[in-house]
Amino acid sequence: MRVALVNTNRMRPPIAPIGLDYVAEALHAAGNAVELLDLCWEPDAPAAIARFLARPEFGLIGLTLRNTDDCASTCRQSFLAEFAAIADAIRAHTGAPIVAGGVGFSVMPEAVLALANLDLGVWGDGEFALPELAARIEKNEDWRDLPNLVWRRGAEYQRNPPAAWPLADLPAMSRSWVDNRRYFREGGQAGFETKRGCPGRCVYCADPLAKGRQTRLRPPAAVADELERLLQQGIDRLHTCDGEFNLPPWHADEVCREIIRRGWADRMRWYAYCSPAPFTRDLARAMRQAGCMGINFGVDSGDPEMLMRLQRDFAPADILNAVRWSKEAGMAVMLDLLLASPGETRESLVRTVDLMKQADADRVGVSVGVRLYPGTELSARLPSQPDFFIEPAVAPFVFPLLDSLIGGDRRFLFFDPSHPDRNYNYNANQRLIDAIAQGHRGAYWDILRRC
Repeated sequence: MRVALVNTNRMRPPIAPIGLDYVAEALHAAGNAVELLDLCWEPDAPAAIARFLARPEFGLIGLTLRNTDDCASTCRQSFLAEFAAIADAIRAHTGAPIVAGGVGFSVMPEAVLALANLDLGVWGDGEFALPELAARIEKNEDWRDLPNLVWRRGAEYQRNPPAAWPLADLPAMSRSWVDNRRYFREGGQAGFETKRGCPGRCVYCADPLAKGRQTRLRPPAAVADELERLLQQGIDRLHTCDGEFNLPPWHADEVCREIIRRGWADRMRWYAYCSPAPFTRDLARAMRQAGCMGINFGVDSGDPEMLMRLQRDFAPADILNAVRWSKEAGMAVMLDLLLASPGETRESLVRTVDLMKQADADRVGVSVGVRLYPGTELSARLPSQPDFFIEPAVAPFVFPLLDSLIGGDRRFLFFDPSHPDRNYNYNANQRLIDAIAQGHRGAYWDILRRC
């Protein structure tokens, strides 16, 4: 079957659609003829769509939605209206079935389908569901029982149960379907994935909604093979796309050992998202020996009570240890905070900033307000709240308080709406775009730190 895949993400700096790269590989391995339209590079999306679909009819068209919004309460830019407009433009030029997918879609599939007036989507792994869907459509067979599908049934949407396919069953990833060289040139990094799913119980997190709670591991050799393909394209600055690279720690260690064994530690530099626990001095050393240059720990808070409220499974002492061991090993460290969640107080904010200063990370990202995603525990607790929640007890003073606590400490990346020059939201960040154009490469927080 001829299958078209469309990247709808037009953010700047541009982020390569790794999921689309993976899905194209899987469709091709199953015998489909795959063509890709990357709207990231098109100044006029409707015109590009018209040109692309003027060719012979496709049997299936897949649209990927990477993000529903920028996740920042201070900006609140949604990408859903643009996604719906793209779906409308495609529907005007084809009678082929249109299927939505991607991490952003998988967080709230029914809402996205309804907004874009689409009948069909894949939540979760597209690499397994989409080839089977294409095969059934081509054979004119019923596809409505396939796992991971969301489809219109009358006036409602039916969400089929998910399947947790082994990631060892993925085909070898050539990383050739997307123009990764251009993304590296204009976006400064490339992503790679070592696992999917997270068993964590963080009350706000949508990652388990999109990727499942069961941790599924990619074989370290398959990860290393993929990294080799990227290195062959001249791409040597990378970032993990895992929720937490070090969960479980033994798998992270095996991936590092495989990179070291192949002799690539000096040829590439990479960054990772990690949890402060379980994290050890030995793993920090292994990551650095494998070429890791920096770690972003999502710590959310430095207050013990707030960490318990958020159902994080680490303590302030774990944060201090993780930073110390990482810096001892020679890696830069970023700590990400999520402040003003339910139960936040003036005292907890003060304790958090004090702990961040004590930890002495290279950078601390300060986000105020929690994005409420449907299906998360926090959203269930606060069903009548808007998309973002800021604890009412601190809302009147949270920005000026943080501004006074942080002062001129350059370790903190803090966007107070009254100081737009401090914006560190990566979406449409002109300072970041300019730095990449000047040759900076790596994690965005590290680029901002260095320039």
